Amino acid sequence: MVHRNIIFVCAILLFSCRASGQKVQSKAYDHMLNGLLSHTVPELGVEEVDVSQPVIFLDARERKEYDVSHIAAAIWVGYDDFEMDRVGEIDKKARIIVYCSVGYRSEKISEKLLSAGFQDVSNLYGGIFEWVNQDLPVVNGAQPTQQVHAYDKVWGVWVNKGEKVYR
Repeated sequence: MVHRNIIFVCAILLFSCRASGQKVQSKAYDHMLNGLLSHTVPELGVEEVDVSQPVIFLDARERKEYDVSHIAAAIWVGYDDFEMDRVGEIDKKARIIVYCSVGYRSEKISEKLLSAGFQDVSNLYGGIFEWVNQDLPVVNGAQPTQQVHAYDKVWGVWVNKGEKVYR
């Protein structure tokens, strides 16, 4: 009986990962994200981001994380102290991709933007960690950098490339 239950649970986990369409390279990371996120907003995997079309990146991490590195031209909006006036100049029809470290904080900010009438908002699934893991560039100011704020040692395990910073 226990053996059947284990097989049943494994089958459900395998199905749920396939059904969700893995959007990050690591199956373990994808499994963690599937449990962490509510999936209440449209999600984009890093490989699905088309920067040949106009897009506005919003960074929903804390300022000290953004200051270490961010996606080029990203606008810092924060999380704990987020206020709608930080996006007041953005057209509500603009294509917006919100990101944070892994996608949790950006999911919450995306919910707020959609509730406020923004029409084309997506959460970057896997966040800046997956962006860096897929060898996409980040900047510190205007200069390219290999550094990425890894939040803390627990969350930093999901950063596989670049130089982890914890300050």
